[in-house]
Amino acid sequence: MWKKEDVKSQGVPENSTATVPVVLSSPASVDSRESKAALPVSAHAAACISQGIRIKGEVTGSEDLFLDGHLEGKLNLENSSLTVGPNGEIKADIYAREVIVRGRVDGKIVGRDKIQLWSTGNVAGDLQTERLTIEDGAVLRGRVEIETGKPIRVADPRAAQPPATKASAAAANSGSVAN
Repeated sequence: MWKKEDVKSQGVPENSTATVPVVLSSPASVDSRESKAALPVSAHAAACISQGIRIKGEVTGSEDLFLDGHLEGKLNLENSSLTVGPNGEIKADIYAREVIVRGRVDGKIVGRDKIQLWSTGNVAGDLQTERLTIEDGAVLRGRVEIETGKPIRVADPRAAQPPATKASAAAANSGSVAN
């Protein structure tokens, strides 16, 4: 059970309202609630490129990634998710299973399953995905290609004809010729 005296014995100020980030040497050494509160990533993200990191080149991986830094080149997370943080700036073509944009992306984005543009997102490039979500306030300059995996049916040219008269409609419905 927690007691007020325990907080004093750990050296934490009694009236402190600011949160202090926790640096983990071993993930198992800290309660899971504390580690989630300290890290600025989603619950599914396994890797993080923070705000102060700049990368030029090709990034590939098989784990989910939270990118809040700068990347210039190519990004390939074929079966994983990419979250571009609010401070993230990417000048690259992106290929991932799922892409969430909260920052800025200049380049083509292929999100095999879905792409989400949050209200703070800014994309200059083409999007290719199966599902797309764009929040109010998001900026998109480019083309969007939705691929559902289903063949696109061409409209029947006969459907564009003017509406049939009552007699011909009745004949079409009953299967017999009207006199």
